[in-house]
Amino acid sequence: QVQLVESGGGLVQPGGSLRLSCRGPRMITSTFNPLLMAWYRQAPGKERELVASITPDRLVNYADFVRGRFTISRDNSRKTVYLQMSNLEPEDTAVYYCNALSTTKQPKYSWNQGTQVTVSS
Repeated sequence: QVQLVESGGGLVQPGGSLRLSCRGPRMITSTFNPLLMAWYRQAPGKERELVASITPDRLVNYADFVRGRFTISRDNSRKTVYLQMSNLEPEDTAVYYCNALSTTKQPKYSWNQGTQVTVSS
């Protein structure tokens, strides 16, 4: 059963911006709100890597390769997590996924299909 749905990807030129969304349409608020949420990405031929995470109290953490360019946020009333991406680089091209993290910081749910981000001129 799909728990989280990503959207917002697309083709953008280097230096451009995109905002990704991740919704939990089948979740109830009391399930979503306590979740530690995260965005991952997987580029062709590479392993999936953690991009950013946000706690229920909105404490955030970023991978070094996106710090200062990407911003993760959440709207609990909408059961949605966002990833605002700015100053995009060709190296950011990947499929972007969201997931909740368990107490051991492992992905909690099965992976959904993600959303493709392509940065190219």
